[in-house]
Amino acid sequence: MLAGAGVVVGAAAGGALARRRRRGGTAAPTDAKLAARRLLEEPWRGSWDAIDEVVAKSYVGHDPAEPDPIVGPAGLRAFAERYIAAFPGGAISVDAQFGDGDTIVTRWTARGTHTGELAGIAPTGREVTVEGITVSRVEGGKIVEEWRSWDRLGLLVQLGAIAEPAHA
Repeated sequence: MLAGAGVVVGAAAGGALARRRRRGGTAAPTDAKLAARRLLEEPWRGSWDAIDEVVAKSYVGHDPAEPDPIVGPAGLRAFAERYIAAFPGGAISVDAQFGDGDTIVTRWTARGTHTGELAGIAPTGREVTVEGITVSRVEGGKIVEEWRSWDRLGLLVQLGAIAEPAHA
C-alpha cells in the first residue's frame, strides 16, 4: 500500500517537475549534478558537445587564474582547450557533489602530464595532480554561472615554475 502511494506521489511530483522544466524552471538536482559532471569530465575525453548541451549562451565563469570572466560557451571552450592542450591525455574526475536548489557544488581532481605550453611555461613532462571546487548555478537545465577555486599555487610548484613555499 505504501509503495503504491509512493509511486503515485512520485509520479505527481515528476509531472510537476516536467511542467516546471518546460516553463524554464530550475532543473532537478540530479539533472544539475549531471550537467556539472559532464562539463568537467567530457571535454577531457574529447566530447566538446557537452559544452553546447549544458552551458547557457549567457554563461559567465569566474576563475582566479583568469584576469577576466569566461563568457559564453565559446569562452568556456577556449579556456578548456588551453588546459587540454597543455595536458593532453589528462582527465578531471568528480570526487563529490551536493546541491541545493539551483546550486551544485562539485569537488574534483585533475591529473595529467605537462607536455604542452601553459601560460608561458614550456612543457616540463611532469605529472601533476590538482584539486578544486566548482560552484555551478543552473537555470532551465543549463549552467549559467560558475565559480571555480583550485590549487593554482600547487600546480605551479609541481611544474617547477616557482619554488615550494617554506614550511613554518
